[in-house]
Amino acid sequence: MLELNVCIGTSCHIKGAYNVIQTFQQMIEEKKLHDKINFKSSFCMKECAKPGVSVSVGGEKRRVPAEEAREFFNTVVIGKI
Repeated sequence: MLELNVCIGTSCHIKGAYNVIQTFQQMIEEKKLHDKINFKSSFCMKECAKPGVSVSVGGEKRRVPAEEAREFFNTVVIGKI
């Protein structure tokens, strides 16, 4: 099962973490991936100075601009399943 985490710390919250979360939840629903993805939120991932929202996919930290969350999910997350 793929571990997918989105940071909800202050910096990421300001940068659109909840939009990323909503997009990822919608994509998981649409693609019926509940049994393949363990989706969680987490507090600070210590990447605050970088642009975008911190996301961990299978333990690999990445940065995702909120407006690119759908594309990120379709390319990176789906690619790791």
